Amino acid sequence: MFRAISEWLARPVPVLRIEIVRIAAPLAILGFMSGRLAHADEWIGNAGFRVPDLGGDWRQPLYVPALPSVVAWAVALAMVASGLACAAGYKTRRSALIFAATLAFVAISDRLAAFTVSKMSPAVVLAIAAGPAGTRLGVDAWTSARRGEAAADAERPMGSVRFLQLLLVTIYSASGIAKARGDWLSVPLVLWSHLHDSYQTALSFALASSLPGWSWTLMQGLVLAFEMLAPLWFGLPRTRTYALVFGLGMHTMIGLCFGPVLWFALLMMTLLVGGYVPESLLEPLDRLAGRLESRT
Repeated sequence: MFRAISEWLARPVPVLRIEIVRIAAPLAILGFMSGRLAHADEWIGNAGFRVPDLGGDWRQPLYVPALPSVVAWAVALAMVASGLACAAGYKTRRSALIFAATLAFVAISDRLAAFTVSKMSPAVVLAIAAGPAGTRLGVDAWTSARRGEAAADAERPMGSVRFLQLLLVTIYSASGIAKARGDWLSVPLVLWSHLHDSYQTALSFALASSLPGWSWTLMQGLVLAFEMLAPLWFGLPRTRTYALVFGLGMHTMIGLCFGPVLWFALLMMTLLVGGYVPESLLEPLDRLAGRLESRT
């Protein structure tokens, strides 16, 4: 087993996998953060409500005091600038590290507003910084081409991509286990009940009003089986593409039916495509990237 894992980690991976995540993930993260960034002085600054220091209470393992409003806006500006620079592939590693630092700070600073995207984002962006991101389809790649430097290898071993692949299936599996330990195996209309919340959209209202009850139970079972057994579905080559299509469809419906969860859905879809899209579909994109760099 150790040998098989070592060979899997050492196997070359298309660089475009990490580039897809580098381009799309920061945009999804900034989209999620946009509503908070618009009120940075109240979000992480001293202009809004702050949970007081609870003196080491277990529910507050780390207390971060509010920033002065000027500093809060500076952090927000740094987040936006570094996130856009990372997506553009400009000074990629440096911008990704700055972006990850700002994301980690705001997640700790305002724990009440920390959502799944807030908690995942620093790890995802650090994986981008640790990999060879920026060597294709970015400003850094085009600059290197103009200098006459040799093009980066199309494939190479990448621990950052392996980390993102494992992160994705771990999140799915943990979510499925939590659902199974809750009501998803005993209450047939748990999924249907989720549509009647503050995140409801016009589409979710229409679907909840028109589809028969048994269809929601069926979808609930499919989602539970997909998530709990995600390591199996994505680990086996025969089922990997089917799992990818199911995951993309599931997150598309989540984004359309649950309003603000759109940005989470886009981030998860980015990780799905970057981590598990068939390599045969990456080859045309790689050829396009090569032509763009050569023309530059």
